[in-house]
Amino acid sequence: MSVSITADGIEKKYNRRKIFSNINFALRENDSLAITGRNGSGKSTLLKIISGALSPTEGEISLTIENKNVAASDRFTLVGFVAPYLQLYDEFTALENLRLLRRIRGIRTSDETILALLRRVNLFDRRNDFVRTYSSGMKQRLKYAFALLHEPPVLLLDEPASNLDDEGIATVRQIIEEQKKKGILIIATNEQHDAELCQQTIDLNKQIGRGENR
Repeated sequence: MSVSITADGIEKKYNRRKIFSNINFALRENDSLAITGRNGSGKSTLLKIISGALSPTEGEISLTIENKNVAASDRFTLVGFVAPYLQLYDEFTALENLRLLRRIRGIRTSDETILALLRRVNLFDRRNDFVRTYSSGMKQRLKYAFALLHEPPVLLLDEPASNLDDEGIATVRQIIEEQKKKGILIIATNEQHDAELCQQTIDLNKQIGRGENR
């Protein structure tokens, strides 16, 4: 599958305050990018713009699949997103959460695939427990199952090891390496060892603007 993402002159302002500007990059399958910078530099904001969840103040993100441009409103069909601030349905079990996502998103996948994902993120034995009983690390692992359910060619990770123990971090490292072989990977991180997993880096500390991370 041929996939590409291009950022051309991306700028974001909040209340006339410039968070960052002049963000440019071009990625194709097997490419990886780390977005780094101090807290408040706009790493999460830039990831949301790439995903289509936010619009830039200026500039344009282009995502193409098989040389066809994908509208921002449809970008979610090709993008997997993991972030500590994303919400789960606490009153449902992990299995129910994934089945619900499958139905809402119209994803054509089997229960066997869902169960395999839960095994992959080491939640199979807790698949029928309510998510409200999960630790923060277990919830983070479930978010990876969410992100991978539709086998996205583009994977966006905001602080990928957040709340994870050594076992969880090892699982994430495997996911990262697999994604780099089959699609595009973009990581927002303050951790040097995470950034070093990627081929390219954008340091938002060097961009114009000061503001609160969103």
